[in-house]
Amino acid sequence: MDVKVADLPGIGKKMTFYTAQGNMIVLVTHHTGKRELYFFQEPDDDEPDFSMELMSNETRELGAQLLGAIFQPVDSDQMKLFRSKVIVEWIELQESSLFAGKTIGDSEVRKKTGVSVVGVFRNNEVIASPDVNERLEPGDTIMVIGKKSQIALFEEMAEGEG
Repeated sequence: MDVKVADLPGIGKKMTFYTAQGNMIVLVTHHTGKRELYFFQEPDDDEPDFSMELMSNETRELGAQLLGAIFQPVDSDQMKLFRSKVIVEWIELQESSLFAGKTIGDSEVRKKTGVSVVGVFRNNEVIASPDVNERLEPGDTIMVIGKKSQIALFEEMAEGEG
């Protein structure tokens, strides 16, 4: 990426970014703190294809996200290793299960099996990322994540065999 910076007397600074794909992004930072972003498909165009104004706090948040403050992509080799070790499975909870009628916390699913409950499907309703107070009911389909051996143990207990 090629970056050029220029002073805009009485206004602030202009930063022009040329991407590897041949696009151009222009950031104008005003002395007042206001930021303007302009996107050009073709750097020679007179008018931007898209523009937007950002407040200083929005610009900081965007910058933090671009730097990977919240999410860092995983190397593909690491992802292959992760996928080979971790499984996501959907298992129906039987009436005879030790977990039936108890909350996730009270049933100590993670402590007893090692899996994490990441979803509950009940009566065509999805409960994503349920908290520890979510009651597990017979007939629920529980989405769990863990190692193969942990999933097998949870499955046994969900069927009432463990």
